[in-house]
Amino acid sequence: MAQSFNWHKEAEKQWNERAELWNAKSREMWENGSRSTIIPFLKKYIADGKVADLGCGDGYGSFLLYKEGFEVTGLDLSQDMVSRANERMNDERISFVQGDLTNLPFEDETYDAVMAINSLEWTEIPYKGLEEMKRVLHPGGRLCIGLLGPTAMPRINSFRRVYGEEVICNTMMPWELQKMAEETGWIYIDGQGVYKRGIEEEQVADLDEQLKQALTFMWIFIFEKQA
Repeated sequence: MAQSFNWHKEAEKQWNERAELWNAKSREMWENGSRSTIIPFLKKYIADGKVADLGCGDGYGSFLLYKEGFEVTGLDLSQDMVSRANERMNDERISFVQGDLTNLPFEDETYDAVMAINSLEWTEIPYKGLEEMKRVLHPGGRLCIGLLGPTAMPRINSFRRVYGEEVICNTMMPWELQKMAEETGWIYIDGQGVYKRGIEEEQVADLDEQLKQALTFMWIFIFEKQA
């Protein structure tokens, strides 16, 4: 009998295999590429405090939060990623642990804020991840979450599901995430798009939010946990 598909173990295996490639390009993404606007956007709504960076990869985004004065805990499913992150930093204000986004190894109401960039869509049941983020936040704490948009080529990771194949990527439209968050008690604060090269902000400025989201490589949300 064939073994049943284990999303968690397969995701951990695949991300361990991708760790070297990710490490090679993460700094460029955070400093000049698709993730370069995230920290400035986050800082408009989250000034200081303890932050959990969930799905931290090799920790470069966590490092940027640390440089901005935050106390940071990075978490990733891949032990290889966590090892690379720990090699980068040695400071009491930043640490990295291996763990599952849908079963976080943190106590209730530990953090002032959470950052989760392109990580929720890699969970089998995204709702569980969103609930875990809520659990570890203080009342009134804020979540900065980035979700791959409809024009993102990495969505090819979920494409094979249309053939009935097992995949480890659970892509959503940005408005689907927003609806799920609002239905489950989060307060929507703001959103911002990241577009592919060739699209200028003035070209989309007059569109309503859902149309803007439809053109994005990534949409970044700020949600707040109800006090």
